[in-house]
Amino acid sequence: METIGTALVLTVLLLAVLGAGLWIALALIIVGTAAMIGSGAPIGQVMATTIWGSAASWTLTALPLFIWMGEILFRSRLAEYLFAGLAPWMGRLPGQLVHVNVIGSGIFAAFSGSSTATCATIGKMTIPELSRRGYPPGIVIGSVAGAGTLGLLIPPSISMIVYGVAAEVSIAKLFIAGVIPGILLMLLFSAYVAGWAVIRSELPREPAMKLIDRVKASRHMAPVILLILVVIGSMYGGFATATEAAAVGVAGALLLSLFSGTLTWKTFSDALVAAMLTSTMIAFILAGASFLTAAMAFTGIPRQLVAWIGALDLSPYALIAALTVFFIILGCFIDGISMIVLTTAALLPVVQAAGIDLLWFGIYIVLVVELSMITPPVGFNLFVLQGLTGRSVGYIACATLPFFLLIIIMIGLIALVPEIVSYLPSRMTN
Repeated sequence: METIGTALVLTVLLLAVLGAGLWIALALIIVGTAAMIGSGAPIGQVMATTIWGSAASWTLTALPLFIWMGEILFRSRLAEYLFAGLAPWMGRLPGQLVHVNVIGSGIFAAFSGSSTATCATIGKMTIPELSRRGYPPGIVIGSVAGAGTLGLLIPPSISMIVYGVAAEVSIAKLFIAGVIPGILLMLLFSAYVAGWAVIRSELPREPAMKLIDRVKASRHMAPVILLILVVIGSMYGGFATATEAAAVGVAGALLLSLFSGTLTWKTFSDALVAAMLTSTMIAFILAGASFLTAAMAFTGIPRQLVAWIGALDLSPYALIAALTVFFIILGCFIDGISMIVLTTAALLPVVQAAGIDLLWFGIYIVLVVELSMITPPVGFNLFVLQGLTGRSVGYIACATLPFFLLIIIMIGLIALVPEIVSYLPSRMTN
């Protein structure tokens, strides 16, 4: 009972400092310090050791590089190339150009690593154009919001890097593990769009194009696709670590921007500053989470939590179902990266005790974090689209609901067939 009381006090303290508007990293350090008071442990020494150990992690160096790669390409002409290259191939499918939102988000996700950046870029590119062509706003907005979440699942993913560092899981294996679930989720989204189009039949007809014209329209996409394949393929083949692949990605992104004529000193410096700000924010949060994890070990709360859940005798499926409900509720109030760093310390012992593979759990975490991106009232993708369209968050959330349900179906699929996650990593060359 004493441990439960301590956990409740620390939870209330965390909510209070977060509600006061304090930075997440500082809030984690404050709660960690409070947890260690009375333990007899040298708080300053533990804080210095854990924060330095977190900040000095070589694995973490992949984070700023992948973010920088995404920022460079974000400022290039890729968005124009995506629409111009994909649209001719989508015109004959049920759902027509709505599929550009799904496929385009998947391609953009493969180098942005961010759901918000994917949603904003694809939304700016397609929503005005599809609206001009007479596509219904509900399916257009919903598909952008839903497919925008692919930025977290398709490698390289910022959320995967954060989880990999916090859980000490190979980031390269996490990246590869996200490939098949990411493709399957794209197919689910596209299948829904096609089914919706067949039932509703409200979409305008796109003009037919000859094969040679389609190929010409897509030629500018080839270098970007090649860069994605090199980055991911080098990790899968064992030729490069995640950090080395990220460095190759940055060099390739700079070359693509140079050849496309968008690499100026302003775009270079803007991309570098944006990557630095995002990277330092995440690294600071990880440092605070590392200290809180160490502090929690002194309180004994993780051990008690494992014992309590073990006494419930839940099957792994029941545990995953309960955690999914928990994360959906949590996602209504905090953002994805905060969800990962706040819950990892407490949940990993529980997950390991239940016999759940930490690599599989990393992909599961990314999927439930995707849900938080489209869950009101704080779903970031909803706010991005509110700014782009002027629609209410409620309208956008309703339009996104089918894609929310499809992500839950994807969670069920990887739970029933774990090989969806584990097959490619098990065949990696170490």
